[in-house]
Amino acid sequence: MNIKRNIIFALESRKKAGVSIVENVPIRMRVNFASQRIEFTTGYRIDAAKWDVDKQRVKNGCTNKLKQSAAEINASLLRYYTDIQGIFKKFEVQEILPTTEQIKKAFNTLHKPAEEGKASKDGTETSTKSFYKAFDEFVCDCGQRNDWTHSTYEKFAAVKNHLITFREGLTFEFFDEKGLNDYVTYLRVTKEMRNSTIGKQLAFLKWFLRWSFRQGLHQNNAYDTYKPKLKSTQKKIIFLSWDELTILRNFKIPDNKQALERVRDVFLFQCFTGLRYSDVFNLRRSDIKGEHIEVTTVKTSDSLIIELNNHSKAILDKYKDVAFEDDKVLPVITNQKMNDYLKELAELAGIDEPVRQTYYRGNERIDEVTPKYALLGTHAGRRTFICNALALGIPPQVVMKWTGHSDYKAMKPYIDIADDIKANAMSKFNQL
Repeated sequence: MNIKRNIIFALESRKKAGVSIVENVPIRMRVNFASQRIEFTTGYRIDAAKWDVDKQRVKNGCTNKLKQSAAEINASLLRYYTDIQGIFKKFEVQEILPTTEQIKKAFNTLHKPAEEGKASKDGTETSTKSFYKAFDEFVCDCGQRNDWTHSTYEKFAAVKNHLITFREGLTFEFFDEKGLNDYVTYLRVTKEMRNSTIGKQLAFLKWFLRWSFRQGLHQNNAYDTYKPKLKSTQKKIIFLSWDELTILRNFKIPDNKQALERVRDVFLFQCFTGLRYSDVFNLRRSDIKGEHIEVTTVKTSDSLIIELNNHSKAILDKYKDVAFEDDKVLPVITNQKMNDYLKELAELAGIDEPVRQTYYRGNERIDEVTPKYALLGTHAGRRTFICNALALGIPPQVVMKWTGHSDYKAMKPYIDIADDIKANAMSKFNQL
């Protein structure tokens, strides 16, 4: 059973003397399902100017009147989102369409103060509550300390969901070698995850168990020696060859698809600068310094100086007189929408070379052949820049200065690809 629902965080709409209140506004959580709506208070307030309507979160770096930080508030909102999703999943497993009262009751039970809950005779209920409460504290603590991005919070929300759906009454003691084996089996068989994905999920769980062990919450360190054999292959790097890049640049976009032009321009700018999506999104006019751009990357906080070439300059010139919000340089849309449009654009342009990807699920080897356009995303722009720069003979250490890579090991897969491109190019002399 699949219960369609929509979970929205928004500021409460309040007016005083006919004027909208924009300071210290309550944040509400609205849940829509089966033509019904439930409103929850989150217990947090924020000024409207500090609220990101699109992301439905407090803007990074902001605080409210109680000095609660964006990281703290957003972590709690994500926790509420995860809890609601977990509640719906339980009803789905039981194939029950819940009433609004059942959802409210289940949510309020989760958020009762710890002292209100009564432990069962064997202490299981207390241990279970302690496990998930500790997970929430772990997310909040590590998130604030490491300045996690929204996507990282989302990853750990998914980890918690997997744990909840795996077993309802989890405790720290459960995760001995057998318990860890059972969890890996669940991810492989029930969730049908690839070995590489299972490895990531296990690493996230170990991180939490290691943190909680250091906090003195349990004495079970079985995770330390647990290393299952998860056969995997190196992930294939998806990029555009110079010929494909030329095809994409020269493709005449249909009149009824003109929105794709701006998407193409942003993607091409990545292909000629090596910038990640997040850095193109944040690029401001003040970052353009004549013949180069200066950026501090969002992901790694590296300060980079990237020289402009004729291709990247042409794209900047195209939009130099267009005013964008927050003085941005380029018309960058959301990552998800841009990924969707990129696939559509590449398909229309005929970039459909079959790409074979190999992965393992348990000991089963699975080969999938997919047209290249279906695998394209914004990060392919950065990869395209690196691969083509190396193929042109630009030294790796120079490319690394542009991309911010500090580890030669991270560049090796790209160098191998560049060597293959050069070898294939040399073979063309045999056709003369």
